[in-house]
Amino acid sequence: MTIHSVVIQKLLSTNAHLGRRVAAHHFKIYSHGSRNAMTIIDSDKTLICLRNACSFIGELVRHKARFIFVNTNTLFDDIIDQMTKTIGCRNDTSWRLGGFLTNSSSPRKFRGRNKKLNLTAIQPPDCVVIFDTARKSSVIQEAAKLQIPIVGLVDSSMPWDIYKKITYPIPANDSVQFVYLFCNLIAKTFLYEQRRLNAASGASAVAKPEIREEVEQLDKIKTAGKDEIYVLPYERLEPASEDLAETKQLLDKLVVLKFNGNLGSDMGFSGPKSALEVCHGFTCLDLVINHIDSINAKYGCNIPLLMMNTPSTHDGILKVLQKHPNKNLHTCIQSQPQQENIEDIPTSRTFDKSIAQDKLYPSNLLEVFLSLNASGKLEPLISQGKEYFLILQSENLAEVVDPKILSHLTKSNIEHCIEVMPTTSGTEERGLPPQEGRIQSKEDVKSINTMWMSMNCVERLLQRSGLGFTSSKFFDRAFAIDIPWSRYLPVERTSDLLILQSDLYTSTEGTLVRNAARANPKDPSIELGPEFGNVDDFHRRFKSIPSIIELDSLKVTGDVWFGTGITLKGKVSIAARPGMKIVIPDGMELKNRLITSQSDIGPSSL
Repeated sequence: MTIHSVVIQKLLSTNAHLGRRVAAHHFKIYSHGSRNAMTIIDSDKTLICLRNACSFIGELVRHKARFIFVNTNTLFDDIIDQMTKTIGCRNDTSWRLGGFLTNSSSPRKFRGRNKKLNLTAIQPPDCVVIFDTARKSSVIQEAAKLQIPIVGLVDSSMPWDIYKKITYPIPANDSVQFVYLFCNLIAKTFLYEQRRLNAASGASAVAKPEIREEVEQLDKIKTAGKDEIYVLPYERLEPASEDLAETKQLLDKLVVLKFNGNLGSDMGFSGPKSALEVCHGFTCLDLVINHIDSINAKYGCNIPLLMMNTPSTHDGILKVLQKHPNKNLHTCIQSQPQQENIEDIPTSRTFDKSIAQDKLYPSNLLEVFLSLNASGKLEPLISQGKEYFLILQSENLAEVVDPKILSHLTKSNIEHCIEVMPTTSGTEERGLPPQEGRIQSKEDVKSINTMWMSMNCVERLLQRSGLGFTSSKFFDRAFAIDIPWSRYLPVERTSDLLILQSDLYTSTEGTLVRNAARANPKDPSIELGPEFGNVDDFHRRFKSIPSIIELDSLKVTGDVWFGTGITLKGKVSIAARPGMKIVIPDGMELKNRLITSQSDIGPSSL
């Protein structure tokens, strides 16, 4: 049996040859006769039209064109959703209201019963693919008016005035089986052309190891088990493009979403932790805003910052935002029953083995996006062409917006990614090479509460509303990037304040810059006793922050006080026994010292 015969049999098995009624004159070129008042569609003609349509779609993919897939038959929804997920295209549904193309140059707001929808894309598509052509003649009219090519299924019942506007007609019965076959061909065409583009950007996949490794990486993600995660070292990512225009186009797809649900009560601070002053008069939120501003100024892009607050933190956040007028900042209040943050979960629950697989992801992710959608802030982002969220769940003052990571996610069609660091039982103890991607147990990595998520993934997440959401089931193909220490500057304890307020970091135009004089890429390990746990107590016990550029580790317990101009180097441990007070005199240098009493360092000067 020839390949042609096999393909024709496949078409026949989908009932593609069964028309609706006797063909009109313009459809007879595809007819093979009639039977029982039904047109029999010539499968050879269907095959030829399929090849022509796929060839045209492939040509557009090579030129990185934009597509919109139109369908109103609910039987096809799952098939088309799976196809768009596979090829990395967003399943745009803005066509459901009329004028989505002809009004794209001047977006309008349509007021619904409960919310406003800001419709239309900022750029029209290069091709419209329609799966139930007879039902959506209005889409055909708009696309034809703008001279946008249309690929669509046609049958014998279609009138001439609609049929003549179809650029690439495919004569077939729009059965579920044939639509599945058509979507499968589209997906394979996309993937084939995308591989060709990757190969054309350099040598072939065999000659260019990173292309082959990218395919292997996707395969490994799929094979990771329920309690496992594929971890890719940050060093394995390709550098971001040096072309500023290309990087701008990439960053314009990004939205930063910051959770501001944590209070600073664990550090003796009455307001939200984001409003805690870190250094030189800047709060945690100030530094995040300034970092995004610097990225926007450098590349000429427009990255918005969305802040998801709770009723208890909202007023404090608004006070900080008063210092940042006329910036692309937006706030939203998470509804009262949905306020639990992953950081607020008691330790006994967080480390429960039954939910160990969920601790890498925020437990309130669905509630956050439901609140964001209800506020009317999600639809405008979609209409602006935003494709990825960078989600900040805690106070991380490092340069979190990284074009290098975003470029890898978009090129590899990865829909969600978390940033992690190894635990003590992780890869370093096992002796695995840090340069290689690997599948690890989720117990061996620690999330830094930074997550990347595509808009497609967000839309699917919102569809789970009311169906019961667990992160372990939704994020079934877990992917993580093992990030360097430079991407993690947390503010969780007063020991973190000591690092950030020392000479190890300086503030340049509102952003933190690490002191180049420190040779060790890691920040020193600092443990301060409960006497330093409160922010006010911390500032009282330090007359001034010591110099720690050459410090490896510091451990302080008991009633210890620090003077001014102190320098700490190497490994320093200071332990005051109960009832004893230790005062470190002004201008003293401690290097590799163990101090247990005042006599170990000399008389007090305080």
